[in-house]
Amino acid sequence: MLTLSLAQLDFIIGDLSGNVTRMAATARKAAADGAQIVVFTELALTGYPLGDLLDERDFLARVDAALMKLCDASRVTPDLYWAIGTPTRRKGPGKKLENSLLVLKNGQIVLQYAKRLLSVCNVFDERRYFEPGPDVAACLEIGGTRIGFLIGEDAWNEEEENGSISPLGRLAAEKPDLVIAIDASLSTLGKREERHARIGAASRRYGLPMAVANQIGGHDQLVFDGASFAATPHGGIVFEAAQFEEALSTLRLQDGAFAGMDGRALATVSAHGLPVMEFCRRQIVLGLRDYTRRCGFSKVVVGSSGGLDSALVLTLAAEALGPENVVAVTLPSRVSSMGSVSDSVALCQNLGIRLFEHPIRDLVATYEQGFNAAFGEPLRGLALENLQARVRGTALMEYSNQFGAMLLNTGNKSEALVGYCTLYGDTNGGLGPIGDLYKTEIFALSRHLNETAGRELIPLSIIDKPPSAELAPGQKDSDNLPPYPVLDTILKALIEGERLGAEERDEVNAAWNELAGTKKGTVLISHVQQMIWKSEFKRRQAAPILYLRPRVFGSGRQLPIAAKYEHMSSAIPVFYGGDDETGIYGVGASPSAASRIPRPLEPGWFDN
Repeated sequence: MLTLSLAQLDFIIGDLSGNVTRMAATARKAAADGAQIVVFTELALTGYPLGDLLDERDFLARVDAALMKLCDASRVTPDLYWAIGTPTRRKGPGKKLENSLLVLKNGQIVLQYAKRLLSVCNVFDERRYFEPGPDVAACLEIGGTRIGFLIGEDAWNEEEENGSISPLGRLAAEKPDLVIAIDASLSTLGKREERHARIGAASRRYGLPMAVANQIGGHDQLVFDGASFAATPHGGIVFEAAQFEEALSTLRLQDGAFAGMDGRALATVSAHGLPVMEFCRRQIVLGLRDYTRRCGFSKVVVGSSGGLDSALVLTLAAEALGPENVVAVTLPSRVSSMGSVSDSVALCQNLGIRLFEHPIRDLVATYEQGFNAAFGEPLRGLALENLQARVRGTALMEYSNQFGAMLLNTGNKSEALVGYCTLYGDTNGGLGPIGDLYKTEIFALSRHLNETAGRELIPLSIIDKPPSAELAPGQKDSDNLPPYPVLDTILKALIEGERLGAEERDEVNAAWNELAGTKKGTVLISHVQQMIWKSEFKRRQAAPILYLRPRVFGSGRQLPIAAKYEHMSSAIPVFYGGDDETGIYGVGASPSAASRIPRPLEPGWFDN
């Protein structure tokens, strides 16, 4: 029989002394629970991912010193094995580091294994820093149980690589009684189910029980959900730790089966994860809480427009940080509706958030007068509309600087993709909590929060009102954009594509085929695609966003700003207005850019 503890802790990247302290305390708890081995997560000593922090002067010396402290700490639990993740130095050609798993016992390193299949997809680029490990199996006998060890992709990937056997296959040939994997698997929609499917299949294929310790916490834009788990060849996924929470889970393995510490059978693990909107809620709350505090902020400020996006951000921020640490500011202009203030008041009363009113009418008028005096021409049209957004952004940043509260951005994915935002205005902020949610999902999550609370956190008057930027009299988003259900269908097909879950992919494909089957639909698709291309420069300069989906802005979707984009589908024509047929748009777009906006939809959302 083997007793093991899976430790998913919310480590801080670069906080080596703090991480050592937390690991030591957790190991003592595991030993008190009767564990023979405690398993931490991938690169637990340093936090993951590290990026170019690995290249910083003296960082590796700090890692070496922290590892020595961890070895010393292991002497306090002399009978307990510690499986940890850390960067280690290597000799020879290639990169100078390996992504390693070490097993410590009573002050000594008794096993070392280096990750073979480095993560190089989407937001990860481990080959930039690490050299793949050698083609070896790492096994250790503990209390009569032969344990094999792997890291991340080594356990996920069963396929042979470059003609050589997979790391899991290599390990299985050594006939261990158990496989333990340490992991830092990113949390995105559908990822939990993918982990279970892959590890469950691997367990069946090789006839081996497997246990995976997965990282928890928000690390910049990335969120890791924990949910460490175990699988057996005949039972499938038989254990899962808490999702989006720290946990130390102690299990018994006897005769190839897992049980609780008291020997009782484990609770059944659902094949289905959290409902989509509840997943989004928990992911955003965890990511927002960790990002804010790790950036040194205890409070946040949000511009409250009386619209749904800002209302949702305020509601999630109140949950993540507590309403006493959230401030809302309403900034009415001369074109604001009555509801922009009254709805903000009702929302903040529901949430227990303090609301300030900072009218911008006079500020905008002063800018108008100054512009006319300097350039001999009055501000009008798009320039005047965007002035209001930029004045609001400036006022909110003044509050942030004066009172030390991080400004949260309230933009959503639909608007960011088509450029329906004002650079240096409503793109301001230290973090965009809802930036990976499409507008239709903004509505769905808002309703979900109300249903979960059993009351109106977000007033129905906000949810039901037509979306509007309120930068011109009577303005509505529908004046310049197709209905959001139609727009989001097109955007998901173009951006997410095959990365969508099966059910959502079928829905999107059906709607896409219906659109693409008409001339009007093909024009609309072409128009939306050109909006995406033309607004890349805005996304590069916008606030970082919390990731929810497999394909995201930035490192997850890398496109040039200054490029010629031709339509990807020969079945869909390209339409350009004006006399510029190059299709080349960049940061230097001229003031006459409005004359080069794709037709037939009305321009109005492209600013430079």
